[in-house]
Amino acid sequence: MKRIIAGVGLALTLGLAAPAGAQAQTKIGVSYQPSLYWALPWHYATVKGWWKEVGLAPEFSTFPAGAPQIAASAAKSWDVGGTGSVPAVLGAVRFNILTIGITNDESKANAMMVRGDKFDAIKADPKSLKGQRLLLTTNSTADFAARKCLAKFGLASNDMQFVNLGQAQIVTAITSNNGDVAGVWAPNTYTLEDRANAKYLCSGADAGAIVPGALIVRADFAKERPEDVAKFLAVYLRGWSWAKANMVEAQKLALDFYKQGGLEATAKAMEQEFALRPTFGLDEQLKLMARGSGASTVDGWFSEIGKFMTEVGTIPTSPEAKSYLTDDFLKRVAADPKLKAFATEFDKK
Repeated sequence: MKRIIAGVGLALTLGLAAPAGAQAQTKIGVSYQPSLYWALPWHYATVKGWWKEVGLAPEFSTFPAGAPQIAASAAKSWDVGGTGSVPAVLGAVRFNILTIGITNDESKANAMMVRGDKFDAIKADPKSLKGQRLLLTTNSTADFAARKCLAKFGLASNDMQFVNLGQAQIVTAITSNNGDVAGVWAPNTYTLEDRANAKYLCSGADAGAIVPGALIVRADFAKERPEDVAKFLAVYLRGWSWAKANMVEAQKLALDFYKQGGLEATAKAMEQEFALRPTFGLDEQLKLMARGSGASTVDGWFSEIGKFMTEVGTIPTSPEAKSYLTDDFLKRVAADPKLKAFATEFDKK
């Protein structure tokens, strides 16, 4: 497995000076999927030298989709990371993965799209989708959103022929006239708009589906190194805090990050990314995950994901939300004055 070490060596290569008060660095394995919006905070942290400030040296592992990423946890090839809510639930059931925060709300960024020359006819009569092929990545957030969209149109999932492909394969198929309808997530949505004149038929948000992204950790790692998990969260939260306060630079660095992952995104597409995908600061995360007298908002979101996965046969039963969703590490950040100040430095006061 290709692993990219982002530690002292990378900092020196980028000409980054160690910040005042930098600590001895402890390795931590961070997994993600390249060229995705929700992974940007880790890129910002590397460029800005923030990992050193909390004493972490990340070793990055990248995966083309959530399912193989989650499966790799069995070999302890990573410790923490980010993924879609569907693979996060799969990880909870099969590999004892905990969800410890939310990367973003990507409800508008997971969608069914149709080639430009086919769009008007299908838009006028969505039931004409019956019998057609739907290219998507199964066990993904795009799968969840697409099924919700079909239900909105009064169609059953088996009314279409689901073709399981990786996102890059889907883009290739649609742009080469080997497919008309696709279930994709951003930034592949923007790529299809540019290359195939594809248009949004229905997003998760259009179908009333909340599609959160998940910050995750192996349960054994969380037990062994809770302080490092909290530091990891603080770095992530700081990334979005900084980005919101420095939007121009944040989008420029985002374009560089996408390019490193093999995707040439346009400035317009990046503006869409930031506009369509809400992110949450420390206080917002704590509020969303607070249970109080009953289930939290996030419990409700993930319970819907679990229900979907049970209905399609991916898992036998939907796990109880509180068995794998925890705000303990967010609370650790909030309870540590220095870590909280680090995570929220750029928040609007």
